[in-house]
Amino acid sequence: MELKIGNFYVKDIVFGEKTYYQNGILTINKQEALDFIKEDEHIAEAELHIVKPGDMVRLCPVKEAIEPRVKLSGNALFPGYTGELSQAGDGVTHALKECSILVVGKHWGGFQDGLIDMGGEGAKYTYYSQLKNIVIVADTDEDFEKREQQKKNKALRMAGHRFAEYIGSCVKDLEPEDIETFKLDPITKRDEATNALPSVVYVMQPQSQMEEMGYNDLIYGWDANHMVPTLMHPNEVLDGAVVSGSFMPCSSKWATYDFQNAPVIKKLYSEHGKTLNFLGVIMSNLNVALEQKQRSAMYVAQIAKSLGADGAIVAEEGYGNPDADFVACIVALEDAGVKTVGITNECTGRDGQSQPLVSLDEKLNAIVSCGNVSELIELPPMPVVLGELEALARDGLSGGWADDEILGPSVRPDGSIIMENNSMFCGDQVIGWSTKTMKEF
Repeated sequence: MELKIGNFYVKDIVFGEKTYYQNGILTINKQEALDFIKEDEHIAEAELHIVKPGDMVRLCPVKEAIEPRVKLSGNALFPGYTGELSQAGDGVTHALKECSILVVGKHWGGFQDGLIDMGGEGAKYTYYSQLKNIVIVADTDEDFEKREQQKKNKALRMAGHRFAEYIGSCVKDLEPEDIETFKLDPITKRDEATNALPSVVYVMQPQSQMEEMGYNDLIYGWDANHMVPTLMHPNEVLDGAVVSGSFMPCSSKWATYDFQNAPVIKKLYSEHGKTLNFLGVIMSNLNVALEQKQRSAMYVAQIAKSLGADGAIVAEEGYGNPDADFVACIVALEDAGVKTVGITNECTGRDGQSQPLVSLDEKLNAIVSCGNVSELIELPPMPVVLGELEALARDGLSGGWADDEILGPSVRPDGSIIMENNSMFCGDQVIGWSTKTMKEF
């Protein structure tokens, strides 16, 4: 399986008379783009904005991020979801780099939605402040869930995924500025030198806890709650086989953009044949019942051992209940003789003194921490707000609150805010490119 991603590096985004890409400038016909978005009868109203790094703009409630792309084969960008089922990870895909499509609710937010500051102190907390973003601010006719804390955000998320392909299509027939090639020989057909290197698998645990359909991450359009751990080619993850869901507290969330650019996968690729033998991705899941958690851990360990893995990297999308899956998986791998490193955030409370994970084991002796979800963040007012800032306090965002007897409301009358890191959109970046680092005292 060989995937070629042709990259076009976006230097600026502007509105203009037609949608096209030239000399690093992405121009968008705003009215035609809005007409395309509103083809979905469930989109009640929509507006488009362009925001760039350093802009004093606050976005809330942010629901999804996607990289604009197009497949030269004509297949759907997200097979089994935005179009017919087809094989991802093989062929040529063109991508607009250093930019994303952001989907923001015009009014209503929920547990799974977050906040982005493009400039000022808040910008340092999320990777997405570093990108040039095309922002869809929209509302839908999904009245049944407007005041629900947990929302499926179906129409808004689908609008973003479809729009990513619409924008990406403008570079379909152009010559890319560079091409990334991702290719792995079949595991049993690799040369002697590669086979002599330490063999490593990457275990991804995307969000799949909800038994009701519509909340979980999708694998080829299939709800991840239905699956058992399985081996996937890393190219499939990079090429649209996995779509972000709408459940996880937002700082822990993996946006679709994160799957498309998965930094750990790319790093393992860069070391393949040099320092390690990259065997592939074990796509696992997160469950609710203890027996389901144990079953998945057994599957992961068996697959890794059968592949001959010497080492593994395990990353979980979330915290709390998913910690049990994360820990069980690492323990099972270690018991199978596979040396394992875990990547996760922590929930140590606002004072930083609580137990970092719900479940712990002495075999978790190599963990990369991406920060504390409960850390308090206080930010000054922002001149421009896209969406509805009050959603942070009113709608049960995982790091916001209507009032607190000590701290007061998350959103103050002057527009300044106080919230937990929980509400920072994809702020912890367990996927592999956290903006945080360690500080020595």
